[in-house]
Amino acid sequence: MFDYKSKVISVDQALDLIEDGDLITVGLGANEPPAFLSNLHRIVGSVKDVTISNCLPLVEGDYLKEENVASTFYIDSWFSTPPLRKLSHTGRVSYIPNNLHFAGIKRNFHRPSAIDISLASTPGPDGLIRFACGNTYEEKIGERAKYRILEVSPNAPWCYGQNYFDLDEIDYIIESDAAPCTIGSVAPNEKDLAIGKIIAELVNDGDCIQVGIGGIPNAVCQSLYEKKDLGIHTEMMTTGIMDLMKAGVVTNARKQVDVGKTVFAFAAGSPEMYEFMDHNKDLWTGRGEEVNDPYVIARNDNQVSINTTVEVDLTGQCCSESIGTLQISGSGGQADTAIGAQNSEGGRSIIALYSTNERKNRETGEVEVTSKIVPTLRPGAGVTLSRNDVDWVVTEYGAVRLRGTTVRERCQLLASIAHPDFRDGLFAAAREFGYLV
Repeated sequence: MFDYKSKVISVDQALDLIEDGDLITVGLGANEPPAFLSNLHRIVGSVKDVTISNCLPLVEGDYLKEENVASTFYIDSWFSTPPLRKLSHTGRVSYIPNNLHFAGIKRNFHRPSAIDISLASTPGPDGLIRFACGNTYEEKIGERAKYRILEVSPNAPWCYGQNYFDLDEIDYIIESDAAPCTIGSVAPNEKDLAIGKIIAELVNDGDCIQVGIGGIPNAVCQSLYEKKDLGIHTEMMTTGIMDLMKAGVVTNARKQVDVGKTVFAFAAGSPEMYEFMDHNKDLWTGRGEEVNDPYVIARNDNQVSINTTVEVDLTGQCCSESIGTLQISGSGGQADTAIGAQNSEGGRSIIALYSTNERKNRETGEVEVTSKIVPTLRPGAGVTLSRNDVDWVVTEYGAVRLRGTTVRERCQLLASIAHPDFRDGLFAAAREFGYLV
């Protein structure tokens, strides 16, 4: 029988488990253990070459200070955030190229974790301790860990689904009063709203959608309030999705699989969203390897994936995770959801971006405007979605469908939704490359 009290240890005792060369895997995003990570810097100087493996890190612990990383830690990440970008020059932070649905599959990891630790909620009505904000990889990687630790908090949401360790598989519990880290809602600007309106025209009543976070996804959600009976099968539960559920736009009534349920692999959003998630039977947390499996995604008809990108080249290659060699985010589930949606009966994949990027020149102070539809991707750019897998592309100037088109046709289609100031240059580059006569 599971003896909860016998598993409880302090943060100091958890830190004492760490040895030279250990690999510590922590939960994704809002599943990071705040009390543990906020104290992790205290082992600096007592151990060496400890690797922290994370994804979408949100806890800004002192262990991420440059001097601490340089002396003790390596950071291996599946999805970069601003604190990791600041450390990109140190050589101690490295990106793991990976599609999200592979994140929990055992064969994809070269060595097991010494410690696996995630934020969880206190036991619920069925007596289970559940990962608070998803199960992208937490359970599966934990199965290979030497020590499986949960940081348990009464202020974390308790969610239904496949999101727990069997109680007898938990080695230790850290008790805290931490709430999950939040992600602020970005207010859509004029370009976001224009793009959101165009995307909304590609979404029909009864469609099952996947959408992420940011100005464009938030604008998409705001543009969907006139739709009826939408379903949700998404990698990420967001505040925008919550708002659509509360408004009755999302009912999940027309889904073929998981009817009546909003299905997601992980969640990150506002405190209100975490409160909404708590004991909500309309939500279902699934394992990342299943939720984001393209074949599972395709089981619902009319699945629509909505993702954003950094730049698109004239052949349709999408870089959604880096600026040249600088890793700014990650592949996440973009390829998973795009491919899954296109294999769905009546499904569509949508990639959205602004037509231009505006950046202030540090030397002159002038704002420089460049096209985000480009002849070729920047040197070192990561191809997140291959040109073989791109479907719809949307900017504030319109929507074009690339699926099944030639490179010649793609040049013409993409130039038509580029900023007018850059269209002639794109046509000139296409002729230089031999794409156009």
